[in-house]
Amino acid sequence: SGARFRQHRGAPMQTLLSPSIMLRTAGVAIARGVGFRRTGVLAHRRDGVQCARVIRPMASAASSSTETAAPKTADLKDAAGKDISGSGIRRRFLEFYEQRGHARLPSSSLVPEDPTVLLTIAGMLQFKPVFMGQAERAVPCATTTQKCVRTNDIENVGVTARHHTFFEMLGNFSFGDYFKKEAIQYAWELATKEYGLDETRIYVSVFREDDEAYAIWRDVVGVPEERIKRLDEADNFWAAGPTGPCGPCSELYWDFHPERGAEGADLEDDSRFIEFYNLVFMEMNRDASGKTAPLKNKNIDTGMGLERMAQILQGKPNNYETDLIRPIIDKAASMAGISYDDADDATKLKLKVIGDHTRAVAYLVSDGVLPSNVGRGYIVRRLLRRVVRCGRLLGVKAPEGAEAFTPAIAEVAVGMSGDCDPEVANRARKIYEEFEREELRFAKTLGRGEEILADMIAAAKAKDAEAPKLSGDDAFTLYDTYGFPLDITTDVATEEGVAVDVDGFEDAMEVARTLSRDARVTVDVTAGDLLATIADELGEPTRFTGYGSLVEQSVTVRAIVRAGERVDSAGAGETVDVVLDATPFYAEGGGQVGDEGEIQLANGVILSVRDCRKAAGGRVFVHVCEVVGDSSSGNKPSVSVGDAVTAAVNAESRRRAKANHTATHLLQSALKRVVGEDVSQAGSLVNTERLRFDFNAPAGPTPAQLEEIEALVNGWIGDATDLVAREMPIAEAKSRGATAMFGEKYGDVVRVVDVPGVSMELCGGTHVANTAEIGGFKIVSEAGIAAGVRRIEAVSGPGVVELLNQREGVVRELAGALRVPPEEIAGRVTSLMDDLRAAQKEAEALRGEVAAAKSAALAADAIVASNGSRVLVARLDGVDPAALKSAAESLLAKLAGEAGEAGAAVVLGSGSADGKVGLVAIFDDEVRSAGGLKAGAVLGAAAKACGGGGGGKPGFAQAGGRDATQLDAALDDARDTIVAALSK
Repeated sequence: SGARFRQHRGAPMQTLLSPSIMLRTAGVAIARGVGFRRTGVLAHRRDGVQCARVIRPMASAASSSTETAAPKTADLKDAAGKDISGSGIRRRFLEFYEQRGHARLPSSSLVPEDPTVLLTIAGMLQFKPVFMGQAERAVPCATTTQKCVRTNDIENVGVTARHHTFFEMLGNFSFGDYFKKEAIQYAWELATKEYGLDETRIYVSVFREDDEAYAIWRDVVGVPEERIKRLDEADNFWAAGPTGPCGPCSELYWDFHPERGAEGADLEDDSRFIEFYNLVFMEMNRDASGKTAPLKNKNIDTGMGLERMAQILQGKPNNYETDLIRPIIDKAASMAGISYDDADDATKLKLKVIGDHTRAVAYLVSDGVLPSNVGRGYIVRRLLRRVVRCGRLLGVKAPEGAEAFTPAIAEVAVGMSGDCDPEVANRARKIYEEFEREELRFAKTLGRGEEILADMIAAAKAKDAEAPKLSGDDAFTLYDTYGFPLDITTDVATEEGVAVDVDGFEDAMEVARTLSRDARVTVDVTAGDLLATIADELGEPTRFTGYGSLVEQSVTVRAIVRAGERVDSAGAGETVDVVLDATPFYAEGGGQVGDEGEIQLANGVILSVRDCRKAAGGRVFVHVCEVVGDSSSGNKPSVSVGDAVTAAVNAESRRRAKANHTATHLLQSALKRVVGEDVSQAGSLVNTERLRFDFNAPAGPTPAQLEEIEALVNGWIGDATDLVAREMPIAEAKSRGATAMFGEKYGDVVRVVDVPGVSMELCGGTHVANTAEIGGFKIVSEAGIAAGVRRIEAVSGPGVVELLNQREGVVRELAGALRVPPEEIAGRVTSLMDDLRAAQKEAEALRGEVAAAKSAALAADAIVASNGSRVLVARLDGVDPAALKSAAESLLAKLAGEAGEAGAAVVLGSGSADGKVGLVAIFDDEVRSAGGLKAGAVLGAAAKACGGGGGGKPGFAQAGGRDATQLDAALDDARDTIVAALSK
């Protein structure tokens, strides 16, 4: 399956095809790479490996060596005239299963709904709720091509033949429809009949205990036993997790070397075999105790790697040279003035990285993932910066008139995306802008970061010449301050023969994550399974009545869950999850929080509803309640399954939440009008207090634009426009121009909320009936939360009055403290700031004079190195960085005059009462030349000893630290390093 399709390890040999498959175009045979001799329709390499004969048009003598050598997609045909281009392989797979009753469904976003994974890594991910029993199937069986990204083994990209970050997973899925026998027969027919693979060259694997699959392959399909291999759980058993659906797998492998025979064949031998199709038979369910039981509805989940099948059918030595990636590689090569075919292995590796990563970044940006230093954004940044570095090393040049080269390469990836995801081309401008912006951003820090890294490497070599190692803290500094992904730091350090403390880097990263980690709620898989089971038993989903009413009488308690266990009743003080047959409570979704309120029993018992959420794929609404009751009658308050109750939403909370939700729609429309149509939603939160709207934009709105946005929203509120909410087919909604939340999953029928002439969005949330009900709108704050992502927080209705009252209180307090009327506060504060700046400047000048006076006496402490250079390393406490720098410059001038051509070096350190450390180093040209010294490397080591960091240029550096108790020892080490270098 997509969930466990393996990335094989070794470098492969030349791909083999059956005699019935060869690539055919008008023209004559051209052998490339290793030498060939022809025998019939097969070519034989001199190393003895058979491969399909590739027939290409003769290259024109006038063609440039840097032009693409890959055949055009239209030219890729097999002997039967069938299309074996990447596009053709994809189309034929989907059509094959459509002809067998499968619904063709679109690829889901690379940003998954599943909170347990960062990115979409498998074709089955969009169907996981169905497989887990948390959602009902929309169709009995389906087929898809799913875009996927995996970065767990990024270091293997370009090294092996088959590792990628971005890839397409072709799949067919059965949701309780057909099962093992049909899935196996379909897979065999697709491989041998549709794609024409030689059946004698296909091996299959089964789980060691799956006798049923073994028998089907042997007796029904007719695969000889010597080509059926039994494997253990690690290879041929799939599970959704510790609990949930699971089952055996069966995999199809292509044999590169049939001449080696079946005896002793090892499917793990990557030089001989490639796995190209994986079938998962979900037939069991595992509970929390580890016990398994047969599933009521057995499912099929399969995955075929498009790039792997392209490698096989197109006769390529690796996936990169197929028409799915090669055009991107050739574009990069042409921009560097080189030829991929003539390049050495190191150059090819860099070109492969560019080809792979460019695809990945283009699709990720299209799906709304922008470069940043956290989460998915860091993956985009990491991949794109690897592209930039590889391109710089290869000498890739930007097109004339352009500042960046990556957008031109990305154009090729976008141009090839249509059959996989048409939306990529629609978002082309955004993609190119992000490529250019991140490349130029990285270029600004790259040079500075490379200098710092060079200093760090030099310091590591000086510290341990035998086994130099860059510390994890240094690697993290490069990542955190200069945006260097760890793998770039590792690449550069390795080239210099220096190891990197990766474990130390991860420790530093974890500290940073701990400091900035958002609170998260742990999800209990077994609890989800329980609610799914409840939904299955109840049959009918919870009926939501909250759009038209806040109170629903005579509804029935259908289920009660306490502490993850199903119970029949609950008493006073207990917190429980309650499922009703109908409810007016809005369940959290679409950014809007769940409703609060009460569930009332006829006997006076009350359940205080603190939240409402959906479960089992939206089939049931779960009310999170505390039984508070009324014990005045002497009876212990309790609620039981089957009780008739009245469900009542808190009217004030709902009123404020729906006002904020409608205001959010108006805000998005205003942003599009003022900032630009490219603005797209990246997240939102609507509660009873305020609204939060995250959006993609390269820069924040200006103060003037924020005022304009506020004015637009308040103007629409004042227009008193009636809202129209209705359900319609999703195709009709999109044709009407309704805005969808990017990455959100919608059904065939959607609810559209329309503010005529202003906003039309797909939304299941609650809204005001008329914009005038909002009352007013005020932006509280606007800020960036990640690279390319901005956040606006605002209030509406009563929240505006509360905000104004709060700010009025602050103004009154300030006016009283400053003893001026409110309207004169700004002028009074400006006057005070001017006075403060003047005082600070005067104090700084005095500190400089004091430092100069103190430092004058230090010149006598300079020592003379064996080469005649003057070296002064001293401590000067109570001096700020600016004064410390002035003192060092003054001392260097004095000592350099005394030393003449031998030169001088000055290192000063300063400790403060709170333990902070300041450091400065200045080396003149003579000292740097004589001792090979760099101020940044020497000072960096001293700063690290004091619990800090910093650096600079070879002649000047400044740094800081947090532990003044180590300053004397750090300065002594710096002195020893300088003197030792000058004495060589």
